[in-house]
Amino acid sequence: MKPVGMTQRCHSFPIVTIAVFSTLFFGFFLYNEYTNIIPFPDFKHQKPFQESSNSTNVKVQGTNEEHNDGKLEVETQGSTEEKYQESKDLNLNIAEEKDNGENKRSGLPLEECDIFAGEWVFDNGSHPLYKEEECEFLTEMATCLKNGRPDSLYQKWRWQPRDCSLPKFDAKLLLEKLRGKRLMFVGDSIHFSQMLSMVCMVQSFIPPERKSLSYASYTTVFKTEEYNASMEFYWAPFLVESNVDPPTMRDGTVDPVIKLESITKHGETWKNVDYLIFNTYIWWRYPTVKALRGSSDDDWATDYVEMDQNVAYKSVLKSWAKWVEENVDPNKTSVFFSSMAPSHIKNSSWNNTKGTKCANETSPIFNMSSPVDVGTNRQLFTIALNVTQSLKRIHIRFLNITTLSEYRKDAHTSIYAAHGGKLLTPQQKSDPSTFADCVHWCLPGLPDTWNELLYSLILSH
Repeated sequence: MKPVGMTQRCHSFPIVTIAVFSTLFFGFFLYNEYTNIIPFPDFKHQKPFQESSNSTNVKVQGTNEEHNDGKLEVETQGSTEEKYQESKDLNLNIAEEKDNGENKRSGLPLEECDIFAGEWVFDNGSHPLYKEEECEFLTEMATCLKNGRPDSLYQKWRWQPRDCSLPKFDAKLLLEKLRGKRLMFVGDSIHFSQMLSMVCMVQSFIPPERKSLSYASYTTVFKTEEYNASMEFYWAPFLVESNVDPPTMRDGTVDPVIKLESITKHGETWKNVDYLIFNTYIWWRYPTVKALRGSSDDDWATDYVEMDQNVAYKSVLKSWAKWVEENVDPNKTSVFFSSMAPSHIKNSSWNNTKGTKCANETSPIFNMSSPVDVGTNRQLFTIALNVTQSLKRIHIRFLNITTLSEYRKDAHTSIYAAHGGKLLTPQQKSDPSTFADCVHWCLPGLPDTWNELLYSLILSH
């Protein structure tokens, strides 16, 4: 099989230059890392929730520079954790509880503010927005406390934009905004997690008999009868069709092959949805991508060519943008595109040379004075930004969650996930270099922040 105007992967690996070798080696490293943690959650493995004995009650003690040397002392059940704060170098802020936990913040009007530029503030008054044990719809893929995680500080960080304030999340207000409407997340398992996050943020305000969550091969749908509204997820990790779309092919053991321009099949489900939120990133894990050359699904394994990852990504997003332009009514539907959610595989990125990936990380990266490089593919980021801004008829709102999420090395499921409904064994937990999931996120946690940002944009529209 010969490639047509594209590169084909070779069995040998000739070293041309040290730079080329380093780039490709890192690509292979990421591919092998993702192989163990990429699978889409088997969300049908749900068991009745039992409150974890590892849950902690966190109390923030005020810092005293004279007697406490700038340390942030956090008191938990039976132990005290000290988080060091260098007041001049680190952007670690503690939100004081005032006015029943609501923190008064001011600044520019929301529509004039870059809500994605800011800092993380420790806030045990207003966060988390819900409790893990109170949301029956969470899967064991994300219930880190139930799965044995001993700390809960990762739940208590609030995103504070630099020049304005996010509106306080109001579940009833969002439900009213969605009355008679559909909201759908489209993409990979990161978006599935964000969909569950939003469900948990609103479900406590809906009577048990008037809400439901259903699963199908490609879709997950949360319905609330009282508001005649739905929050949905549609599985399309590449947006276009691929051989990893079917449920039996999502375990990460199959080399993905995509159809560069085939999006109509998926798109039929997206039509007439009121809020569409797209993403595609974590499956783009290799420097080259296999693209189906023909049109038959029988040819996935043989009839493909390999092309540069950036070229393929741009081609896919152009196919997606063309579909949006031709099928979305801007008077009915609001369209969003989420930038890439980062992974935290290289602990050297935050100077923790004694650590192992994201395992045992209990606090964000505090030094936000300069960008942190955790390995996010910024070329794909730029492609996504340019394509979303190029549409003429439809305005795409770009959810720039990447940079703010890169500081959250503490928020991953790590060794406390349950792939396929099975927790890691003690032996597996002792080997985080192999088994720590530093791609997916605990709930409650970081995806709640993404939804707070989305909520702000929905309200301001």
